[in-house]
Amino acid sequence: MNLLLLSPEDFFAPEIVRISGRRHRHLLEILRAGPGQPLRAGLLNGKLGSAQVVAQTPELTTLSVALTDPPPPPAPLTLLLALPRPKAFRRLLQGVTTFGIKRIILLNTARVEKSFWQSPFLAQDVLHEQLLLGLEQARDTILPEVLLRPRFRPFVEDELPQLAADTLRLLAHPGSSLPCPSAVAGAVTMAIGPEGGFVPFEVELLTAQGFAAVHLGARPLRVETAVPALLGRLLAL
Repeated sequence: MNLLLLSPEDFFAPEIVRISGRRHRHLLEILRAGPGQPLRAGLLNGKLGSAQVVAQTPELTTLSVALTDPPPPPAPLTLLLALPRPKAFRRLLQGVTTFGIKRIILLNTARVEKSFWQSPFLAQDVLHEQLLLGLEQARDTILPEVLLRPRFRPFVEDELPQLAADTLRLLAHPGSSLPCPSAVAGAVTMAIGPEGGFVPFEVELLTAQGFAAVHLGARPLRVETAVPALLGRLLAL
C-alpha cells in the first residue's frame, strides 16, 4: 500500500478518519504504523496529502488528515481490451490502473470465450476492489471508468466513432507492417485483442474507423505482457 486511500464515509470529523478492515490490518500488521507515524493519504476522486495515526485498537485506526495536493494527471489514453482470461484479469486491471488509464472498455471478440463473461471477477464490487488496489499502488485517487461491451460490432460502429474522435487510433495486431509508435503526443485510443489477436473481420471493422494496425515485434506476446509493453511505449514511462 503506497497510499492510504480514503472514502467520504471514513470521515467522522472534517480532518479525522477512522478505518477498519483491510486497510486497518495493513497499517497494523504490514506497515506497523503506530500513533504519531505519518502516512501518504488521498481521498477517492479527490486530493492527496498526508495522514497521521492518532490512535489504534485491534479493530480500528483513527487518523488526522491534511489533503491539499492534486492527484497526478491522467494518462491521455483510452484502452479497448478484449476481455482477458479470468486468472489474468485482476492483476491486469490493477496494472492498467497504475498507468493512469481512466477509461477501460472490455470487449467481446471472436476469440474471447463466452464463459469469461460469466466470471465473478466482472461483478461491480470485485472490479471496484481491483481498481482501488491499482490506485493505492500508483498513489492516485481518480477512479477509472470500466465499461463492458459484449457486442463488438454495435460498439465499434455506433459508439466508437464519437469515443475515439480527435485521438490517434491504434490497433495492436501481430504481423502488421507498422511498429508501434513511442512517446506519443496527444490522446490515443488503443485496441488490444485476445490471445491470438483480432480476427480479420474485426480488424476490418476497426480499420474502417480509422485504426492503424501496429506491432511490437516478431515475438507473439501474451495479453498480460503485451498490455504493459504497449502502454509503457506509448506513454514513454
